[in-house]
Amino acid sequence: MVERVRGLLRMAEDPSVTDAESQAFTAKAAELMTRHAIAEAETRAERGEEPDAIGRMDYTVSGAGGHGKARVRALADIAAAYGCQSAVRGNSSENTDRVIILVGTVSALDALRMLMPSISMQMESSAKFMSSAHVTDIRELRNYTRSALETERKRYYRSFVRAYGQAVAERIKEFRRRLQEMAGPNGTGGFSAGKDGTSIRGAELVLRDDVHRVQEEFQKQFPQLRKHRPERTHSPAGARAGYQRGRQAQLGLETSVTGGGTSSLPTKE
Repeated sequence: MVERVRGLLRMAEDPSVTDAESQAFTAKAAELMTRHAIAEAETRAERGEEPDAIGRMDYTVSGAGGHGKARVRALADIAAAYGCQSAVRGNSSENTDRVIILVGTVSALDALRMLMPSISMQMESSAKFMSSAHVTDIRELRNYTRSALETERKRYYRSFVRAYGQAVAERIKEFRRRLQEMAGPNGTGGFSAGKDGTSIRGAELVLRDDVHRVQEEFQKQFPQLRKHRPERTHSPAGARAGYQRGRQAQLGLETSVTGGGTSSLPTKE
């Protein structure tokens, strides 16, 4: 399964394929990883085995263009959709790279390690295209200075990236919830009787326990954190476009997204 996912992502990142083909390859990879993680949780529960181990992953996020904070926010939302907790180091400077620290189950971290680069590639490609189109549109409406246009482009880009990540995260959460509900011998994701008459926990309950275990481990590793300060600049047009593109991104999840809020990201001291 892992080799199949890696093969799909290699094809997705091939510069010779079209955007639609790249999204389709990433879509299949995301679906395989999600289904595999839930099947693994259900199998462990049925066998009475220990739950998935909790691990940590450090992931470098580019600060190019001064958009590092927006990228961190987007990726933190996506990681949270996989049940991971996040902290970030070096998130105060403009153009330098920073490190997002993820704590989660080993299977969730394995999925994110492979999927985040491809999802980021789609996100950045859409953000560049849409921000350029936005600047072209407003330039034709009134006379902007070059400096004002560049400021607007950056505001739009950052808002687009944050909203894109939020929309993708919501779709992943919904898809995982649906798979959890369908998991289990009876298709309910709840309890079922084992051969010896004991109860078997379904995947839904196993993964719910994973969330609690991840939270406990995160608190142990990061007992004191500063809250992430949100960026002051915001572009409503960029946020709308990013959220819409995030909903349309080809992830193989086949779920609709409605509503959604924002959350703060703690920063490692």
